[in-house]
Amino acid sequence: MSTTQSLVRKHTVVIVGAGAGGIAVAAQLRRADPGVDVVIVDPAAQHYYQPAWTLVGGGAYAPEATRRSLTGCLPAGVVHVASAVKAFLPDESQIECEDGTRLGYEYLVVAAGIQVNWDAVEGLVQALGKNGVTSNYRYDLAPYTWQLVREFKGGTAVFTQPAGAVKCPGAPQKALYLSADHFRRKGVKATVQFRSGAASVFGVPFYAEALDKVMDGYSAQTHFSQNLVQVRGSEKVAVFESVINGETVREEVSYDLLHVVPPQSAPDFIRDSALADGAGWLDVDKHTLRHVRYANVFGLGDCTSTPNSKTAAAIKSQAPVLVSNLLQSLRGQSQSASYDGYAACPLTTSQGRVLLAEFTYGGTVSPSFPADPRVPRRFYWWLKRAFMPWFYWNILLKGRRIPVTHKTRTYPVGVASAQR
Repeated sequence: MSTTQSLVRKHTVVIVGAGAGGIAVAAQLRRADPGVDVVIVDPAAQHYYQPAWTLVGGGAYAPEATRRSLTGCLPAGVVHVASAVKAFLPDESQIECEDGTRLGYEYLVVAAGIQVNWDAVEGLVQALGKNGVTSNYRYDLAPYTWQLVREFKGGTAVFTQPAGAVKCPGAPQKALYLSADHFRRKGVKATVQFRSGAASVFGVPFYAEALDKVMDGYSAQTHFSQNLVQVRGSEKVAVFESVINGETVREEVSYDLLHVVPPQSAPDFIRDSALADGAGWLDVDKHTLRHVRYANVFGLGDCTSTPNSKTAAAIKSQAPVLVSNLLQSLRGQSQSASYDGYAACPLTTSQGRVLLAEFTYGGTVSPSFPADPRVPRRFYWWLKRAFMPWFYWNILLKGRRIPVTHKTRTYPVGVASAQR
């Protein structure tokens, strides 16, 4: 054994990532068994409630209310190692940190989130925060979104979404809806465009039909199966690429306001490890959340291969499943908990109304309330703006569990147009 390895201290559970998933798992583990040795590895000093950044960009939430000290969010008795992860060594049940130190584990939980690849779009990094270019996917830029919206005097406002997985896949269009609603309220004439690498406005057809009507209500121009590849900020030009009849075609679009959602992927230290699947995601069973090749590795949240929508709401269902199966493994018992793919997207269709899309694996419609979920409602706005942040800080991150409220429901064909 090398000198480095001989200094490795082995812990019962090492959690990589201090986002919602990592903290929720740590808190639930400590509540279930205060004697379990738990370590969280993450270099961050602050913890953010990112789902509210869309509201910040719409002028409906204070940015500082989305940020708290990470230390204050961690459960009592959990050790924080403030370091980035360099590599996984699953055959040795160890992780290597950026400073070269190693941590051993009996069980590893990977909750590392998703990597936002700002450099993947040529010129984007240089343009952000000026030239009318913004993104609600950064804490420091969400207020700039609201500045651009409220100072908008007319012209073309373009909102983008990349192909592939993104965290909170409804967020790109939420930015459009809140902006377009503000323009309408203020009587500002705007050409609003939604340009997406996806094939439709939303991945679940049941909700996509309703959201198409919302887009139509704002006279928004929709362009699908095209990706933003370049931003020329000084010229206020965005370049999009699509494939037409087998040929790559580029389109230059002039803008006055450009809201960008960059391409995203699993973090590099996962993609380059033995824990990744062919697409780079942490390779876990979609029901048990246990790694398919390493029995002492679990994962949850945006970094995993589970085919659910990557939303904060998914953590609410995933965390208790993972904790239950991990504790059963610690005790030598078979795993019995199963994740059904639950995710939720509270889509802010206007100031004061939200369409709450809830679904499980396969796009099965599974709302928590019996009312038709395709109808934007004022009550859901209250949930989004007031209840969900309170729930996040005081229930989810504290490891408190609540009963499962979603269930499969059926609704008449056709979309009700009433907003409540």
